[in-house]
Amino acid sequence: MRPAALGGPPAFDEPLPLIRPALPAADDLLAGVGAVLGSGMITNGAEVRRFEGLAAEYLGVPNVVAVSNCTTGLMLVLRCLDLSGPVVVPSFTFIASGHAVRWNGLPVVFADSDPRTATIDPSSLPDNGFSAILATHTYGSPCAVDELSARAERAGAVLLFDAAHGFGARYPDGSMVGSKGLAEVFSLSPTKTLTTGEGGLIATADDGLARQLRVAREYGNPGNYDSVLLGLNGRMTEIAALLGNAALPQLPGWLEQRHSLVDRYLKSLSGIPGLSFQEVPAGAVSSYKDFTVRVGADFGLTRDELAACLRAERISTRSYFDPPLHRQTAYADVPACPLPGTEELARTMITLPLSTHLAAAAVDRVCDTVARVHEHSAEIAESLRRTG
Repeated sequence: MRPAALGGPPAFDEPLPLIRPALPAADDLLAGVGAVLGSGMITNGAEVRRFEGLAAEYLGVPNVVAVSNCTTGLMLVLRCLDLSGPVVVPSFTFIASGHAVRWNGLPVVFADSDPRTATIDPSSLPDNGFSAILATHTYGSPCAVDELSARAERAGAVLLFDAAHGFGARYPDGSMVGSKGLAEVFSLSPTKTLTTGEGGLIATADDGLARQLRVAREYGNPGNYDSVLLGLNGRMTEIAALLGNAALPQLPGWLEQRHSLVDRYLKSLSGIPGLSFQEVPAGAVSSYKDFTVRVGADFGLTRDELAACLRAERISTRSYFDPPLHRQTAYADVPACPLPGTEELARTMITLPLSTHLAAAAVDRVCDTVARVHEHSAEIAESLRRTG
């Protein structure tokens, strides 16, 4: 069968979305929604406290602070630490990582990422002159935490993690992502392994920081309306927490399903020339918030050409994170040294559909389609050249 790019029928009759959120059954929520509405307390109440406790138990950390979203969580952590020097951030990350730093009036220093792991490359960090490292567990795969910890210690800096993708992942020592650095901040938006619609969680072993964060998410108001810091309205709603409380017990099973689908992808795609996959550190476990593939020259088409072919097949893809931060308009004033790993990742990485309840047959069809596109890559490339 010819690829759709060459006039063949699309692989899917209806568009295959990149992701669908994993959600508990409505019946698991309705009674709780009624109880919340009946209580009259619809934000930052009993359900939020319960969710914080369940999440702390799951992550194996003493403190979890629920917030309205991950970006707010990052902003509040940086505010509570009262930093004054530059913050190192990978350029290959989502917009929010850099934005949280700049919203706090702190300079950004861009670090490179390792093309093999897609996470921050510790060797690209300066030796000193920064107050914090804000690293990202890209696509849910843990960073090189030991090397980053050593770098931060030598520089007298704090180590923080944008763990937006990482809920359910594990470090090589078996501990959960959420248990390292001074704080790790998770996203609970609809694309994540655990979602509350919108929301975020800050995990920290520092009791004092946790207390500050609980004040900071209330505008910096400790309860007497005499604000002690410039906080924000960062509260989580009770309905969001209710959703989290119903979803969290199901997360281990959902993660197992995701891993089985990733294994299926890897088995089918690993023999196709030019395709390579994110390396997860030995002993670590990725949450696989995303399943990503690097498209090399041997595939016969560029990443963007493959994406166009899959779009014709009604298969959704995404090019995370292109452009990287250092090439975005909002960061045009930030000096950036050469970032070759970042540029390679931004040019070659493509995200394929992955959802907890995605059918195995759909994964097989995506893989068959990618293989068929590769088989016809020379003809497709010639067709693209002719059409300009």
